[in-house]
Amino acid sequence: MPHLALDDGFRFYYETHGPAINSPGAATPILFAHGAGGNAMSWWQQVPAFADRYPIITFDHRAFGRSVDIEDGPGRIAFGADVRALLDYLEVDRVHFIAHSMGGRTAFALFSRDPQRVVSFTYSGTNGGVVDDRYRALKQRLEDEGEFAGSLLSRALKKGYADEEPVKAHLYRQLRSINPKRPADFLAQNPPRPRNGAGGSAAARLAASGLPILWIVGDGDRVVHPDLIQISHDLTPGSWFHEVRDAGHSTYFERPGDWNGAVRRFLDAVEDGTWQPLRRD
Repeated sequence: MPHLALDDGFRFYYETHGPAINSPGAATPILFAHGAGGNAMSWWQQVPAFADRYPIITFDHRAFGRSVDIEDGPGRIAFGADVRALLDYLEVDRVHFIAHSMGGRTAFALFSRDPQRVVSFTYSGTNGGVVDDRYRALKQRLEDEGEFAGSLLSRALKKGYADEEPVKAHLYRQLRSINPKRPADFLAQNPPRPRNGAGGSAAARLAASGLPILWIVGDGDRVVHPDLIQISHDLTPGSWFHEVRDAGHSTYFERPGDWNGAVRRFLDAVEDGTWQPLRRD
């Protein structure tokens, strides 16, 4: 299995698929960053749908899947540095970055340190750090109303999905099961953000960058409500927005046809130079 050995003794798991990176005529590679319930295998319905044209890079975040963190390792703090090291190793200058949920942290970490490396962002079920006071207020209200009650696993798929698709729901849990145990507060804010408190936002930097951005979210997402993602879309003028119908948080897994189609149209437009910012009159 391919692992990249880093200086601290950590072994970072990754895979490549599709056309060879940097081969003549190859498109810009796609980097897929999974969420907290997944790993590189989560993209099994995406790799075949994009690898006809795009070199594909998938990986297991540190402390997920086959990327077991070292003892007393940095955990999530190293997500961005790990990905940057991987791109250096693979000699990848620029990528289309597709980030689902937790992967949005990794996307902005790379952008913060190496902005010229990103050709486009696809944010799936994540705000990518693009928030404002309106976003925070709505999130707090939804939390108070119980919109986000229950474990992450119980909210990862839309209500009723296990009854509709018992085989795929079982597979979803099995893919998740290879992840190592992590502390309950692994992804917590450090230091924690006060209730209704102000915090930073990636909105200004992303808006100023002019990068093509696609926001994609399920209409039944119970982890990041679609109304919240609409605000992130509003804060990045020109970005595209797509709502996947009859889907929960794991849209890429639940409704791969719709998800893949929307993302492919976006990436092809960027790659072909036909992408146009969305105009809102």
